[in-house]
Amino acid sequence: MAIWEYSPPATDLSKEYIASLKVGPTVAELLARLDFSDVEEARRFLDPRLGAIDCPFEIANLKKAAQRVSQAIDNRQSIAICGDYDVDGVTSTALMVAILQEFENYPAYIVPLRLEEGYGLSEKAVERALNKANQPDLFIALDCGTNSVEAVQRILDAGCEVIIVDHHQAKEELPEEVTLVNPHVNDRDSENHCQLCTVGLVFKLAHGILKIRRERGDPRAFEIKLRNYLDLVSMGTVADMVPLNKENRTFARIGLQVLSKTERIGLKNLMKVSGVAARHGVNPIDVSFRLGPRINASGRLADASVAVELILSDDPSFCMETSLQLDSFNRERQEIERAMTESAMQQIKSEQSEASGFVVYGDDWHPGVVGIVASRVSKAFNRPAIVLGREGDLAKGSGRSIEGVNLVEVLAPFSDRLENWGGHPMAVGISLKKERVPEFAAFFDKALAEYLATHQVEKTLQIAAWLRLEDINTKLMKDLSLLEPFGQANPEPVFGARRIRFGSKVTVFKDIHFRFTLPTRHHQVISGVAWKMADRIPPAKTPVDIAFRLVWNTFGNKKALQLELVDWRES
Repeated sequence: MAIWEYSPPATDLSKEYIASLKVGPTVAELLARLDFSDVEEARRFLDPRLGAIDCPFEIANLKKAAQRVSQAIDNRQSIAICGDYDVDGVTSTALMVAILQEFENYPAYIVPLRLEEGYGLSEKAVERALNKANQPDLFIALDCGTNSVEAVQRILDAGCEVIIVDHHQAKEELPEEVTLVNPHVNDRDSENHCQLCTVGLVFKLAHGILKIRRERGDPRAFEIKLRNYLDLVSMGTVADMVPLNKENRTFARIGLQVLSKTERIGLKNLMKVSGVAARHGVNPIDVSFRLGPRINASGRLADASVAVELILSDDPSFCMETSLQLDSFNRERQEIERAMTESAMQQIKSEQSEASGFVVYGDDWHPGVVGIVASRVSKAFNRPAIVLGREGDLAKGSGRSIEGVNLVEVLAPFSDRLENWGGHPMAVGISLKKERVPEFAAFFDKALAEYLATHQVEKTLQIAAWLRLEDINTKLMKDLSLLEPFGQANPEPVFGARRIRFGSKVTVFKDIHFRFTLPTRHHQVISGVAWKMADRIPPAKTPVDIAFRLVWNTFGNKKALQLELVDWRES
């Protein structure tokens, strides 16, 4: 069980929000936790406007990149685009290609083949892109390239100019001829720009191109509505788990509304096969657990350019066929993931059950799924886990941590024995010689034991506000929708309620979940569900405190308020 924490915000601030912003007390309390500088910043948060975003030319090198792209449009020059194979890379590529096509420039584009060409802007991927474009004049790398010095030099040697739009940290210095649009390298003082993922930066680049073309009187530029591209921006922004505040909030909030009404036939079909009920609105969960995994599955198992083609196509039969193909890839990915997770669990139980953290390796494990498996193993045992598969002579994979354990700090002493590694406190990617895996596993166990001995690591649950059951209604849900979409830097609130009696109206389903209903003092009934908690059903007669989220349960044409139980404790 987690330790529940609740720290009430300043009462005077909540009262100021209630008076100035005309919001209810619960929303005012949640706003007070978001640490705005003043009431006006909170007002802009509640009502983000596309017209209020920064001028794109405030981002270093973006004007230079926009001018070079505009020059390529004027001179009918050949362009090649290489984008990464995750949702951010796919949506970035689709957005860049679509904007260029509006100006009658039809670039060649590729997405790296993960299993054959490796990660990012590899030399193999570069060769394929150069050949496909027949030696282009301009090469644009999206969501990759910041650390690909050798591959970039190969492009320059071929006589191409290079633009890189990326948001990854720099480990190496690129040739000075490259135009690099990357706030993490050039705009470190701008918190707003550093939070953008690549598709957000590509949107900014598109905005810059339009400004330049409009200044030159290009009639095509006046016909383009940038708002219509926010469906792509919202998908990449949500899937890449960047902070959903500042401009990202604008992109995600407006973009999800655009996505729910998108005219893109490919996205309509993908939502249909994914079970996304767009008529009820599209939310971050739809992107993270339905649309995103199907796009990612094409990159993990096959060729992510298929997903780009789906987004760009206006052929109904192709779009339905491709959507079904992505759905099939996703089911295949789930089967591979299930088998790998089961194998990893067995390995842990037989060899490492007492370890502080796990390193598991499978010679035939698919490298495109190791990160998902690491996440599942870590959650199952509440311990850090690193899952490795074989890639040639290397063991390559991903690690996932638990709250309070910084994986980067833990792994640093072993870094000189790793072939490659990087990441952040909660997730890392590593590769090492296969024969070093046992040595690495022993190190990881020992290093974690030492870390845990000197750091306090306890699972905590932050209660955003305490509610009475009778306060939970459609009016509250409408108020809470002002704060959506939830995500990084704007977490979905977990509420608490005291002295709740469950009674006997509990129904277990699929052996691991249970449904329940709770009566209010106003003789109404609230329906609820507890996922994977059938082994912890609250006592029938003893009053308990509950922690829960509030969601809309949409099915068919119906939409019902539902309480999702997160935890409970005796009152």
